[in-house]
Amino acid sequence: MLKRINVNQLTLGMHLTEFCGSWMEHPFWRTAFVLTDATDIEAILASSIKEVWIDCEKGLDVAAGETAVSEAESEAQVEAELKLVADGQRQIAPVSAAAEIERATKICQQAKQAVVSMFEEARMGNTVDVGGAELLVEEISDSVSRNPGALISLARLKTVDDYTYMHSVAVCAMMVALAKQLGLDEAQTRSAGLAGLLHDLGKALMPMAVLNKPGKLTDAEFTIIKSHPVEGHKMLLVGVNVDPMVLDVCLHHHEKTDGSGYPRGLKGDEISLFSKMGAVCDVYDAITSNRPYKLGWDPAESLRKMAEWTSGHFDPTVFQAFVKSMGIYPVGSLVRLTSGRIGVVVEQTAKSLTTPRIKVFFSTKSNMRILPQVIDLSHPDTSEKIAGREDPAKWHFPDLNELWSGLPKAPW
Repeated sequence: MLKRINVNQLTLGMHLTEFCGSWMEHPFWRTAFVLTDATDIEAILASSIKEVWIDCEKGLDVAAGETAVSEAESEAQVEAELKLVADGQRQIAPVSAAAEIERATKICQQAKQAVVSMFEEARMGNTVDVGGAELLVEEISDSVSRNPGALISLARLKTVDDYTYMHSVAVCAMMVALAKQLGLDEAQTRSAGLAGLLHDLGKALMPMAVLNKPGKLTDAEFTIIKSHPVEGHKMLLVGVNVDPMVLDVCLHHHEKTDGSGYPRGLKGDEISLFSKMGAVCDVYDAITSNRPYKLGWDPAESLRKMAEWTSGHFDPTVFQAFVKSMGIYPVGSLVRLTSGRIGVVVEQTAKSLTTPRIKVFFSTKSNMRILPQVIDLSHPDTSEKIAGREDPAKWHFPDLNELWSGLPKAPW
């Protein structure tokens, strides 16, 4: 019997099935587990969650004499009720990047903790709670709907130590944006996001010394790293009702269209659309992020490099859609305008891939910083155009990320 109860009725030994509220409102990434620690109950009571569903067949019932808020015969009934409420609370209307940054920051913070927990459970040999991961994907998908650039760009602001975890969050967000660009339906978009979130699960079993090695890997070490798609696939196979698309992307996101990838050397149409999507998103985040052995490339330069690799590495149609979803000059790109001023891309515009909003802050004519100003290149009264991209390594602007994000540093 499933019962919806007030959080004040919670006791140790109860089996939580669902929280009645947004994933962002409670402190757990999982949705179903037995309460065995009093601090978990304290955390729930301290949150904004007021009611939860419990399964009386898998854990304790409410105390004698107490009544539940409501009862349900099946999990399907519970899911239908929660979905109805959640759909009514969803906010997906477009907003500016500035308006979405704060919410996206919170999502990134909690998403990182969720991925850390998933990896820890995988290391201990426990089954990954895909249901909990699906709720996280829903929050990320809604953020991308409100403003595609905010969360994707924020997730790139990762420290070297956090790379593995935030990489999963970034790839999830990019998979969602790419799926929308390709015109996939909502179910496929959610599956693509989940695949992005779990694509590197196998790295939970990789030796940390190899995973975070600051220098070039030896052939033996590279062989170890190349096993992560197979290991992740094995872990997901033992899960319940894991989406076949998620399994496919986990196993094949390192395949290349010319057959030179791994683990199976698939080529062309042997690789699914979703694994082709995973390959593009995975590489983009990898080369734009700071790693133990190198600094990340500028976003615009990264797309230029990837375009050179498209023949043999990426599917051209998928890559072109990816560029459209990110913009030719993605958020964070350093560019020089026709006036000689230098600025950083803060947001894409609907008019054209080459007319984003730029925050200018430096004059090459006077060779000095100027008062930051946002210029919308898509505005009909704007005569400015992008003359070309600039290499951040050449200019050494220490506050470049702060200029476009408004954040002094990555808050995770």
